[in-house]
Amino acid sequence: MQAIRILTAALAAALLTPAVQAADKYPDKPVRLIIGSAPGSGPDIISRLVSDRLYDVWNQRIVVDSRPGAAGAISADLSLRANPDGYTWMMLTSQLFVASQVLPNLKFDLQKDFHSIALIGTVPFVLIANPQLPAKSLKDLIELAKKSPGKLRYGSAGTGASEHLSGVLLTQLTNTNMLHVPYKGVAQAIIDTIANEVQFTYAVLPASLPHIKSGRVRALGVTPPKRAPLLPDVPAISEVVPGYAMYGWYSIVAPKGTPTPILNQVSAEVVKAAKEPAFAERLKGLGIEVVAGDRKVLDDWRAGEHKRISELVKVSGAKVK
Repeated sequence: MQAIRILTAALAAALLTPAVQAADKYPDKPVRLIIGSAPGSGPDIISRLVSDRLYDVWNQRIVVDSRPGAAGAISADLSLRANPDGYTWMMLTSQLFVASQVLPNLKFDLQKDFHSIALIGTVPFVLIANPQLPAKSLKDLIELAKKSPGKLRYGSAGTGASEHLSGVLLTQLTNTNMLHVPYKGVAQAIIDTIANEVQFTYAVLPASLPHIKSGRVRALGVTPPKRAPLLPDVPAISEVVPGYAMYGWYSIVAPKGTPTPILNQVSAEVVKAAKEPAFAERLKGLGIEVVAGDRKVLDDWRAGEHKRISELVKVSGAKVK
């Protein structure tokens, strides 16, 4: 009987899947976290915070590999070419998520080709206007747009970008007509708003905050359903336009085929790190609201955003040639 038990235990050990065995010793070498943004950007800062925290846990480096270009599509291509052994992750942002629905000839499908790890946080876009615009509030802006259809010009980071869709949603919900002027990045859109080449633009909070504080632009509203802690006096657009909601967001994913036990392990550690006060305070300083959502939370978030953004893209007619 003892011999049978020993044999059964031996067989059970032999039948352990390679994925479980790999997770038992994971990680035993550095991990690469690919981001589609430049050094010093929001995704870069967040990735390095995650890297530092997980090094303390695992004593293994998380190497942040910055590969900007094509709104993050380059980072997705690189990630999918890597061995899905758990040693390559990708920062999936709203920028790439939106761009993937308007860029042509992509070799990947974000929904099918990447497994969720964790939703780190969200960040507002801000509707900022040139101070010379005779609109002191969002309500004034909407009334002005209705009086002068197609006359008001707003900038964005490009056709099909989150900032563009922020404008599409406003015009859709208010039945107004405002002219979209696409730029090759939000920085130039902000500069031209200050110069009054366009009357207003939508920009992520960290990029717009210095110009709001200096008085070079006027903040008329933030895009999430509630006010931003760094701009408590600026109303949420939804306070004037019920149902309005847009976000920037940051998450971590891994290429399809990555072992589930490793995905679960990484998710648990990233969520734990994001919930720590020091980590959260650093993100709040950037205007980011911490979510610290696990794999299921990110799966649900991606599904909801996919449906919502797909509908907005269809309405906008956005297409990058």
